[in-house]
Amino acid sequence: MPPTPAAPATGRVPDTAAEPADAPEVRVPYGALLTFTTDVLRARGLPGGRAATAAQALCHGDLTGFTTHGLTNLARLYLPLLDSGRCDPRAEPETVTDTGAAVLLDAHRALGLWAAAEAMDLAVERARTHGLGMVSVRGGTHFGCAGFHALRAVGHGMIGLATANCGHQRLVPPPGGAAPMLGTNPLALASPAGDHPPFTLDMSTTVVPTGRIRAAARAGETIPPGWLTDADGAPVTDPAAYDRGEAQLRWLGGDPEHGAHKGFGLGLLVEVLSALVSGSGVGPQPAAGKTPTARPDDDVGYFLLAVAPSALRSPANVATAATGLFGALLDCPPHRPDEPVRYPGWHEQRRTRERTAHGVPLAPALHAELRAVADAAGLAFPDAVPSGGAV
Repeated sequence: MPPTPAAPATGRVPDTAAEPADAPEVRVPYGALLTFTTDVLRARGLPGGRAATAAQALCHGDLTGFTTHGLTNLARLYLPLLDSGRCDPRAEPETVTDTGAAVLLDAHRALGLWAAAEAMDLAVERARTHGLGMVSVRGGTHFGCAGFHALRAVGHGMIGLATANCGHQRLVPPPGGAAPMLGTNPLALASPAGDHPPFTLDMSTTVVPTGRIRAAARAGETIPPGWLTDADGAPVTDPAAYDRGEAQLRWLGGDPEHGAHKGFGLGLLVEVLSALVSGSGVGPQPAAGKTPTARPDDDVGYFLLAVAPSALRSPANVATAATGLFGALLDCPPHRPDEPVRYPGWHEQRRTRERTAHGVPLAPALHAELRAVADAAGLAFPDAVPSGGAV
């Protein structure tokens, strides 16, 4: 989901601050970083267990390499959500409808980082009985990396699907349209892969999420042609133009000749599953074309699905088939011997192992920002891992 830019009460590095590309990163032990993030969220009123789940969801981005949805959003997105009252730290989701295999919840403005995780856990519970479980959620807030929530099913031998619309937020126009109608509408599918790392597809339905644009702007970098266009459809390579309102995101597929309808269609698919099923806020509305500015992503909808193949087939047969499927991909002859074939999720698990052992890398500006958050909250920030050392 796209982070909504907002100014937290303390410890913020402005989005326009340049971050030297050659500045050395700082590595921090994962466990200590997780404890720190949990303590920050507890200090904002979240119950301990839910603060811990939210911290895991947030740190997942930095652990796996999806840094645009990691700790960079603590002071830029989640603390402002809590401090402004748009997110209720003590919210208790309410069951609206329960048919057994399918459940509708109202999150009542709960922090999406834990609310979506608990919803997937409920979907897994129902899938144990029914073979599949679906939990639809309305009244949510930004839920971070979709892949984190989908992966919760994999630990139980199930396939997980997680989608979220962007509530009332409008960021991207339909192909040929002049007014933004939808958000970046992410989706993630995670599946066991037998003896191999889980398959985890975690993607926005636009070419890139807004976090990639803003990260490039903070670093003072240009972006490739094809990420943004101006009102006339010409490429824009200045990432800062996006927040100035001078450029628009493109759908996955790029221009109409190369498949923009596919990204747009996937964005609508997410809107249907996440919003129409749950009754959450939607971007496309009759007045949207008259008020084309982006709106806050309040009343976000989620769709969490867990599928238990073992309800239909022998678990051993499923595992053997998965090992064969993903093993065949890994064994595919590459064009270049030094660039072997990999699938989504493989690199993420490798990074997770490496960063758990040697510390999570933080850009210097983010490290300083998190230390400022720690100082403002009266908390100690974890010491860095010595260069070349292990946790």
